[in-house]
Amino acid sequence: MNFKYYYIVVLLAVFISCKDDDYLPKPKGFLRLEYPKVTYEKSKTVPYEFETNNKAQVLVNSKSWMRIKYPELKASIDITYIPVKNNITELFKASDKLTLKHASKANEIYSDQYIDKRERVYGALNNVTGNVASPLQFHVTDSVKHFLVGSVYFDSKPNYDSIYPAIKFIERDVKHLMSTVKWRN
Repeated sequence: MNFKYYYIVVLLAVFISCKDDDYLPKPKGFLRLEYPKVTYEKSKTVPYEFETNNKAQVLVNSKSWMRIKYPELKASIDITYIPVKNNITELFKASDKLTLKHASKANEIYSDQYIDKRERVYGALNNVTGNVASPLQFHVTDSVKHFLVGSVYFDSKPNYDSIYPAIKFIERDVKHLMSTVKWRN
């Protein structure tokens, strides 16, 4: 007889404890990254100048190559200067080839054109989405004497979703850099 009461108590406990409440899953949490307020300063090299983020380290190797490092983001912008010598078409092809190297791993490649007629600066910023080695490439030129080409790299295995906020932060700096290029003769 003890067993019968025990069985009824267990059944009642099961029915009372199982309420038909709606279950709502917790929303996914997102990492909130705080980036410092950006100020820019001139970075003068021969034969051009532009403004860079004051938190970045500008390392000039020679008149034709420099690196802008972002130690906190573990990223850098590599910039190469090439004088134009009746080879502007080849320079554009080389810049496009650098972007298209990432096409096999890219989800999408889109380009923003840049034109500043007053300063004679013409260029493009290529965004490569996906797990690629360099998510941003750009070039600027006056199409007569000067050609700058740059690429953004991260010091980690590419994971686009994880580095997306940092890409957007550096993209703003690249756009600022492109808009402040001044050629010097």
